[in-house]
Formats: sequence, structure tokens, C-alpha cells
Amino acid sequence: MEVIYSSTRDESRTATASQAILQGLSEDGGLFVPDHIPTLECSMKEFAGKTYQETAYEVMKLFFTDFTKEELQGCIARAYDAKFDTEEIAPLVEAEGAYYLELFHGATIAFKDMALSILPHLMITAAKKNQVKDEIVILTATSGDTGKAALAGFAGVEGTKIIVFYPKNGVSPIQEKQMVTQKGDNTFVVGIHGNFDDAQTGVKMLFNDKELAAQMAEKGLRFSSANSINIGRLVPQVVYYVYAYAKLLHEGKIEDGEKINVVVPTGNFGNILAAFYAKNMGVPIGKLICASNENKVLYDFFMTGDYDRNREFKLTSSPSMDILISSNLERLIYRIAGNDAKKNAEMMAALTKDGSYQITESMREQLADFYGNFADEKETADRIRALYEDTGYVLDTHTAVASAVYQKYVSDTKDATKTVIASTASPFKFTRSVMNAIDPKYDVMGDFELVDELSKIGNVAVPNAIEEIRTAPVLHDNVCDKTEMKAVVKQFLGI
Repeated sequence: MEVIYSSTRDESRTATASQAILQGLSEDGGLFVPDHIPTLECSMKEFAGKTYQETAYEVMKLFFTDFTKEELQGCIARAYDAKFDTEEIAPLVEAEGAYYLELFHGATIAFKDMALSILPHLMITAAKKNQVKDEIVILTATSGDTGKAALAGFAGVEGTKIIVFYPKNGVSPIQEKQMVTQKGDNTFVVGIHGNFDDAQTGVKMLFNDKELAAQMAEKGLRFSSANSINIGRLVPQVVYYVYAYAKLLHEGKIEDGEKINVVVPTGNFGNILAAFYAKNMGVPIGKLICASNENKVLYDFFMTGDYDRNREFKLTSSPSMDILISSNLERLIYRIAGNDAKKNAEMMAALTKDGSYQITESMREQLADFYGNFADEKETADRIRALYEDTGYVLDTHTAVASAVYQKYVSDTKDATKTVIASTASPFKFTRSVMNAIDPKYDVMGDFELVDELSKIGNVAVPNAIEEIRTAPVLHDNVCDKTEMKAVVKQFLGI
């Protein structure tokens, strides 16, 4: 059955899967959502014997219905290959009774690789399907990980350019080095004086700039997005929740049909929304546990039904979650509003104008599957140290937030359901914070000394993604004010 996509702000704006992937964001500023969430055609027992690539095809074919079998399988084969350092693609590691779903075995050692390895292939295929002759300009804002994963995915891809904006002082040193050393004539990286929300807002404004769009069209250029607002990013993330359940079943850790809980460290809400989609497709998932850091706008939303970004923005040791405007939450708001685009658009307008909106009691009742909590900086560091001392397993700061929140959930509810925790980044990406949490004595070391020490104490090889940036030259030293983003884009594109 064909899945058609429509805007969360105007249901009359519709697109096929390939058109939605190409466009990224709807012209009215809304996000594309499927007209229904399809049901899995394989049983979980059947999935239990499948590879990651086979699982990906069975999930994606249900959403990307205008792609042929050959097109989709080709995209999957090119995405999930030797770029990943394990054939499993997303292994599960048990520690202290929870199962950590390691989503960081790709080229840039963060979970964004899981979707951004395939997005360029989906996009180029979509362009051919729709006879698009324009060069595609990927425009994206990053809180640290999306930027490098997108750059790695699109670098050198014919018919594309990529522009990444990141908060100049709001990412880890390793994250920044990964981005500013990126090779490729079609890549452009810019640090902005501002935070991630400033970068994300600026990118959305550029997408909706009609004058700029016309100037680009004259040059044979068109924007698209690699952020999690693109449905081509969201759907591949659904895959690993299906795969994780099937893997637990295959290994005899759960019975067929037994429910599991899922914990996700959350900033822009895409990763946990993917788990929600997996649940609605038929994966036996109980609670969706939304873990926030000190920028706890989502925790407060789940507690009160009020979304309010009018608060101090905090720079934390888990920078990919330092977000006050969770873009993907809009897809959930649209759904619990009864797929009412007008109602959703009113709330998003209130968010832009006043920085807040409130959902109704009947909408709140539909959030019963979610549990929200947060971990502060001390709790995050304590969790890294405690798990390392008890098991030798080292978490990154984002996964530590999720692990700490999971402990709070169990304490609050006494729920003993088996649980998968999304492990969203390698600890090597946040070495200073991780090593300081284990023992403050490490703080005197340089960034790459810390890398080697982490490898030693964690008994884990240094990932290739880190080795290749040790001595790599800086190729992007562009910095601008958040008000200058349009001018910088025009300069890069020669407009």
C-alpha cells in the first residue's frame, strides 16, 4: 500500500517518499509525515534470522513505496558496508542488566551514521526518479554529530554540495576537529557565534527564503536537508529498533511477544520518535523513556504538557542534546492532535512568537507510552564512573544521561521490563568529559593523549575516525555571526 507524505502544517501539501526526501522540509515550514504508519510484514521470529541489511529493506520498503526493490536494496548495500567496523552494524552489549544498542560503529562514530550513510544514496536515487537536473545543496545545522556524519556521507557525491553550520563553542574538540578537517570540494563548514537553536532557526529561515530560492534556481541549485527533519533520516532510524528486538529474541534473551522498554538520550526528538514508529509498526515496545540533560525542556513538557523554551540555554558535557527547540517533536504533536495540521500550525506559530505552547488534556492522555526524566552534569559523570568501575564498560556522556535516567525510571516505577538503551556515540568522541568523570587526574592530558589513555583503560581499539584526524590539517576556518548565515551561503554558492 502506497504511503503518501503530507506537511504537519497543511495536509493539502503532499509528496511521494522520494519527493519528501528531496525536499527535506515542506514549503510551509512543516515536516513531512506518512499518511499512516505501516505494519511490519514479517513476524519478529522471522526478523530474528535476518541481517541488518535485510531488516533495513523490510522496514524501509513499507515507507519508501515509490522506490523499486532494486533501487532500495542498492541504497542499503552501499550504505551498510565496510564503513562500519562490525558486520552486525548495531551490536547489543549487556551491562548491569540493561542492553546497550551500540549505534556508533560507522564512519564518524555516532548514531547519525546509521541514517546518514544511506541518505545520500536515497537522495540521488530520488533526484533521478523525479527528473531533477538541479544540483542539490544540503543545508544543515548540527549540535555536533549530524554535521560530520552528513559531511562524510555527501563528500564527493556528484550533483551535491553540503553546507554545515555548528555552534562555534558548543561542540566537543573532537567533534569540531572532525568537521573542520573534512575533505571534498563540495563541502563547506561554518562555525556561528550562537548556540544550536540559533543555527537551526537560521537554517529553517534560509529554507523558507523565497528570494534566495529564486536566485538559486537561476543557478541550477536547490536546497535539501540532512537534518532529522528529513523523512529520509527518520525512517532508517526505525530499523535499528526492529533489529534490536529481533536480536534479543534470536539470542534467547526475551520470549517472542515479550515487551521491552527503550531509553533514548534525546535532543531533537528524532531518535525516540523512530522508536515510537517502530512500536506502532508492531515491535513489542512498552515504555519509551525520554532522557534529557540539564536543557530539560522535553522532561518539563512530559511532566506538564507545556513546551517552553524560554529558559537559560546550558552548555553541557552532552552537547548533542543541548537543544531547546526539539524539531521532531512536531511530528508527534501533529499525531496526538488527531493529524490536525491547523491545530499543529497554531502551536508552532506560538512557539515561534512566544517561545511556548500548551497541549490539551486529551493530547496529554496520548503520551502515556512516554516517560521523561533528566540527569544533571554530576549524575552523568557519576554514572560513567560507576559503570566503568563495576563492569569496565565505558559510556559516552549522552549514553550516560540515558543510563542515569533509566536508573531513575526503575527507582520510580519498579518496572523490571528488559530494556534497550540507545548508545548514541563512542566515548572517544567526548574523551575529556568521559576521562574526567572516571578520574579528574586525567584533565592535565591533551586531547589525543586522552584518546590513547581511554583505549588503554577501556581495552578498546582507537576508532579509525579518531586516528584519521590526529594530524589532519584544518580545511574549514569559517566563522560568522548568526545574522550572517545567508550572506555566507550566497558567497559559497557564488550567488
